[in-house]
Amino acid sequence: MGLIGGMARTAVVAGTATAVSNRVSRRQAERWSQQGSGYAPVQRVGYAQEEPPAAAPAPAEPPARDIAAQLTDLAQLKEQGVLTEQEFAAQKARVLGT
Repeated sequence: MGLIGGMARTAVVAGTATAVSNRVSRRQAERWSQQGSGYAPVQRVGYAQEEPPAAAPAPAEPPARDIAAQLTDLAQLKEQGVLTEQEFAAQKARVLGT
């Protein structure tokens, strides 16, 4: 028996073993489900349909600064002439959530 014959025999043995293992696992799972044991068989990766991974949690928002501190900063910017009255009012409304 040459190299190809040995590889073919190995492939047949491995394929047969996989088929028998899967059949035994299915049969055992059916028995447990009929008995109502509540056992849920573990599905092996690569043999069964995999579920998509769960979505990653949304990133946490950075801690909000104190509203009073934000309003104080805005007032200082307005006094320094960096913000106009309209810009100050818009930023104040944003901070207050109105």
